[in-house]
Amino acid sequence: MCRPPSRQRRVSRAPAISRRALLAGGLASGIAGLSSMPARAASTPASRAATLDWALLETLLALGHPPVAATELVQFRAIAVEPPVPDGVADLGLRGLPNLETLLLARPDVIFNSSFYAALEPRLSRIAPVESFTLYQPGRPPYAPMVEMTGAVAARLDLAGRAEAFLAAATTRFAALTARLGAGNRPVLAVNFGDARHVRVFGFDSMIGEAMPRIGLANGWDGPTSYSAAAPVGLEALAPHGEAWIASVGPVPPDVATGLARNPFWQALPAVKAGRVLWLDPVDPFGALPSALRFARLLTEALERARTVGGG
Repeated sequence: MCRPPSRQRRVSRAPAISRRALLAGGLASGIAGLSSMPARAASTPASRAATLDWALLETLLALGHPPVAATELVQFRAIAVEPPVPDGVADLGLRGLPNLETLLLARPDVIFNSSFYAALEPRLSRIAPVESFTLYQPGRPPYAPMVEMTGAVAARLDLAGRAEAFLAAATTRFAALTARLGAGNRPVLAVNFGDARHVRVFGFDSMIGEAMPRIGLANGWDGPTSYSAAAPVGLEALAPHGEAWIASVGPVPPDVATGLARNPFWQALPAVKAGRVLWLDPVDPFGALPSALRFARLLTEALERARTVGGG
């Protein structure tokens, strides 16, 4: 007598659902659910912030309010370096292609974005309200937008007092660095090496170009810029600025040192012949006030060391 198949066997024949499919379905339904919820009013203080942009990340850290999620944290720690990122911040992956599942699970109240990643805002806004800022535009100095962005972020998070304290401290730190350098300094050409033959030179509409006059230094580059820097230009473009220091802003590609040793254009530059070359640790050139303060400090320290050994 044939026994009918057991219930257990019939269940086992049902199509299997993969973990990937479950996660994808959960993400889709979660975002759909969030998009149907009323958005938090912009006037209501948020507590859980997320961001794709490093300038906003460092600003949140400087305000003592780390985001719940941000992008490319390994690279941020290596290039921007400071302020330090707490271990509890979730890494969303690439700035231009963030992991939306991780962002959803972080449950932000607000997502701070920049114009660099504006194309992502329709998808981001399905997870949380998005507030976007534009710090960098060709021909426009970014310092005032940095200050305004700092205040706006702080206001959204109900941290106006912290923003006021941070901005006051920044002014004090710039003034202290100015006093350390004194008067009568040479101009500075701040560059970032692409390879042993090309650099980008930071102009007046860059964060780096804005930081130098705040510590009493003239930007040696008076030529045109291309989105905050003349990039790239050959090393020969530095020759007309013979009286300036050259300050290389890290990171520097690993083969540059060997290439420069064999490069006749580099060896012939007046600043190189006179020993007026400074090598700075990495700085995020598209950062906000914390990066401006970091660059100003590193440049001041490098100039002080050069004076100690008799350079320039």
